[in-house]
Amino acid sequence: MKTITIDAKDKSFGRVASEAAINLRGKNSPDFKPNVAPEVKVKITNLSKIKLTGNKMKDKTYKRYSGYPGGLKTIKFKDEFEKRPEQVFTKSVERMLPKNKLKKIIIKNLVFES
Repeated sequence: MKTITIDAKDKSFGRVASEAAINLRGKNSPDFKPNVAPEVKVKITNLSKIKLTGNKMKDKTYKRYSGYPGGLKTIKFKDEFEKRPEQVFTKSVERMLPKNKLKKIIIKNLVFES
């Protein structure tokens, strides 16, 4: 299995996430097949030192709805990123992958290193 390491230090959040999604999908290799999960692991290092551009820390919010009246929960990006940066990054990469059965298989190949 091939391992690709991405150093996130002083790089933009979205650029690193899109690079990780492309590598996880295998679109950068000449033998790309859209119906086959590639044998690639992507390791992200220095995620805590990533550069967040714009006003993401104070303006961006995540919302989830339970389905009941008054069940809308909002969490600020700043609070979520300080607690669980790996989970926030994984969720952003996951949303860049195609919405099919391969998504669960592909996202397991994303690993983090401090």
